[in-house]
Amino acid sequence: MNLKEILSVTLILFSVIDIIGSIPFIILIRRREGRIYAEKATLIAAVLMIVFLYLGQSILKLFGLDVASFAVAGSIVMFIIAMEMILGITLIKDDPNAKGTGSVVPIAFPLIAGAGTLTTILSIRAVYAEVNILIGIVFNLIIVYIVLRWSNWLERVIGESGFAVLRRVFGVVLLAIAVKIFKSNYL
Repeated sequence: MNLKEILSVTLILFSVIDIIGSIPFIILIRRREGRIYAEKATLIAAVLMIVFLYLGQSILKLFGLDVASFAVAGSIVMFIIAMEMILGITLIKDDPNAKGTGSVVPIAFPLIAGAGTLTTILSIRAVYAEVNILIGIVFNLIIVYIVLRWSNWLERVIGESGFAVLRRVFGVVLLAIAVKIFKSNYL
């Protein structure tokens, strides 16, 4: 266990998941569904993230890919997500036809454990130890659970302009991390 790596992984995943920036969307889903089941959404996201942490590399081998190549591809996806956060635009759109309960689709997947998160988990395996990634995942899931549980309160306290600032700050952090992962796996 390395505290610096755990902190880095936690911040990377926090930036990619962007649970704070997703609060307006969570509030919309809560209003539509009547309730968000924070426990269910967090548990399903945890299973997806942990399974991908341990089986993602096997899936890559099935397609004849190595982790460094996937890390470079993942850093590009992270770069795009960071640009979305910084510029306030949407380049990657979710499937509007996905049906299910609001706590599972779209909260657990793809909002929390979506393509960006799963790609990031596999990408950072090329840089960080598995145990540190697992701890970072758990820390993020705790944050996700708290945000899902307290989204009403957070909406009142932070406000729209506060969310806009947080989203852009974490976008810049994510952009720098994407460049670092690209450099360490490509150059």
